[in-house]
Amino acid sequence: MTTTTLTEPGKTWEIEEFENVPVPADRRRGLGSVSAVWFGFPMVLTCAIFGGLIVYSLGFGLGLLAIAVGNICMMLYVGALSVLAGRTGKNFALSAAETFGRAGAFIPSAFLATVVIGWFAFQTGMAGAILHDTLGWHEQLTALAAGLGFIAVTLLGIRALSAIGMIAAPVYIVLGLVAIGLAVADGGSSPTSYQGQAGAAAMSFGAAVTLVIASFIDSGTMTADFTRWSRNGREAFLAAASAFPVGNSIALVIGGFVVALGGSADPATDGGNFLGLLVDHGGLLVPLAVAFVFINLGSVCAHCLYNGAVGWSQLSGGRMRRLTLVLGAVGVVLAVAGIWTYFEQWLNLLGVIVPPIGAVVILDQLVLPRFGLGARDRRARWHRPAFAAWAGGAVAALLTHRFAPWLSDAVIGFAAAALIFTLGAALTARRDKELTA
Repeated sequence: MTTTTLTEPGKTWEIEEFENVPVPADRRRGLGSVSAVWFGFPMVLTCAIFGGLIVYSLGFGLGLLAIAVGNICMMLYVGALSVLAGRTGKNFALSAAETFGRAGAFIPSAFLATVVIGWFAFQTGMAGAILHDTLGWHEQLTALAAGLGFIAVTLLGIRALSAIGMIAAPVYIVLGLVAIGLAVADGGSSPTSYQGQAGAAAMSFGAAVTLVIASFIDSGTMTADFTRWSRNGREAFLAAASAFPVGNSIALVIGGFVVALGGSADPATDGGNFLGLLVDHGGLLVPLAVAFVFINLGSVCAHCLYNGAVGWSQLSGGRMRRLTLVLGAVGVVLAVAGIWTYFEQWLNLLGVIVPPIGAVVILDQLVLPRFGLGARDRRARWHRPAFAAWAGGAVAALLTHRFAPWLSDAVIGFAAAALIFTLGAALTARRDKELTA
């Protein structure tokens, strides 16, 4: 357990992160506080880019439908995992141990805790690249300064994530609406008539749904690291719903509007990135745009680094803040070295094999026990059926990605893993019943 003491004359607060044990009931936080952690998380410039790419490919109406479908899938997925977290107070690593086994849980937990550090490095490097492209700032020095600031925020723990979420979300909404207003003033046409311009390079509807899911599926699967602070399962679900569908939809749709209104200079590459639109109009918008980059990308980076640090601290028996420094340093080095530019496709590909992990946990701990099925021994070191279902779902997702790109490989992977795990649990229960008859 990590404890940091903050003092003022006559006052003392102990901030504990409860990496290795469930959060006690008397230390849980209210719905507003936990919702603030999740609501602002997906309101990141990257989502504006993705939303713009989706609308550029599918057109305005069909693009918004893909965004809606993807977010409904995320609401059900992240919401179910959050219900478990709110009921138990356990982070993802502790919860995964019940499904994959005390030893086996190391594999999915380490995998996810590492992937989110890749996203931390990607977003940190992106901060330097964006300010270099729009204002000519030194890319590596900017990424270094940004990364150090993001690490500092993460060191403050869950309270800082809640605070930065409260700041980042309204800033994103306000500047996003300003960008839409500028695009309209510049002579943008009606967005509803926009049919898309990607041509043969357009992504399919299923690929668009996968893009919505994959962009936050890693931290979404590790939602317990955030929603374990909720007072109960219902509040945990509502906290997650503040992000999916609410916050994430807002972030993506703003990017879609920017593209549909003609506000993006290069929608095929930059999607709905509206930072250039703000900077081009000069004046007060320039310093606001700079502050926006640090606040906005700082929010998502702090969340990802917190996920990784909590995960690895539980796996290694270390302390969250010590792991924050170590993992944050690795991420900053990757960002400054420019390696982050190779991450996006790799991280999104990994995203399609993540949903089966959550599918197995949801089925094992939330659904199947209602029917008398699920893991028989929660203290076992390995639960092989869980790994079989994860592997089967991942293979199904990758095959869909390769041979049926018009479908959503993330959804197919989830469904395949759920089916395999359910069939395995049913066959095991039937065999046990026959042996005891």
